[in-house]
Amino acid sequence: MSESGRVHDGKVALVTGGSQGIGQGVAMTLARRGASVVVHGLTEDYVDETVALIREAGGRAIGSFGPIDQEQTSTDAVARAIETYGRLDHLVTAAGIQRYGDAVDTPIDTWDEVFAVNVRGVFLAARAALPHIRPRRGTVTLISSVQATATQNNVVAYTASKGALNALCRAMAVDEAAYGVRVNSIAPGSVDTPMLRTSAAAWSDGSPEGIEQTIANWGTMHALGRVARPDEIGEAASFLASDSAGFVTGSELRVDGGLLARLAAPLPSRD
Repeated sequence: MSESGRVHDGKVALVTGGSQGIGQGVAMTLARRGASVVVHGLTEDYVDETVALIREAGGRAIGSFGPIDQEQTSTDAVARAIETYGRLDHLVTAAGIQRYGDAVDTPIDTWDEVFAVNVRGVFLAARAALPHIRPRRGTVTLISSVQATATQNNVVAYTASKGALNALCRAMAVDEAAYGVRVNSIAPGSVDTPMLRTSAAAWSDGSPEGIEQTIANWGTMHALGRVARPDEIGEAASFLASDSAGFVTGSELRVDGGLLARLAAPLPSRD
């Protein structure tokens, strides 16, 4: 990997949800910036693919896998970092799921599933990682969503879970400041990930063309006129983990292409 911009040389990062989508973008960016990365994902195959990509590019990475809502999974992932690299400086939590439904038609099991992955999983990862991050005066970064602030229709469980993440971020930031640990969240808009493409398939005819058109249409909601790439979220996570963000904690960094800055009914074009 390029030697330029290696702001995380000598540091070790654990990225949950790091085998696909935003998490993969974060893991690969941190590795490109010099960090040794523990890539955690649900299944071994996707984890191995991402670890291989990082190594092929000259980075350092190992894998860990298992359900993130189980305490032993986080304990094992942190242990992998300590056993292999001898330290842990940064945690980025990117594992997440989205389910559709309003407050009436969302099954209780679905509500519990979303909160188990999106909130409990983050808490468990932080609980396992922080005793090792505190001595390093490191960082924790939670991948939230613009839907913690504004919401589309029929995503009541997902939106509620992301709001909970932002509250968790603030609480941990206040508590961890005593240890010199900074805790922040990132609120992406739409990002071109397998999750987004699954949603696009559900809201289109499911053809490759239909999926691409749906994603392009969603991109027009953003002031920049497109959806984000995972590596663009990775760059934001890299910044928050770096010394350049040394006075940033308890913050929500929007990386949304202007989505929340724009009114839903723009004026007609003068052209």
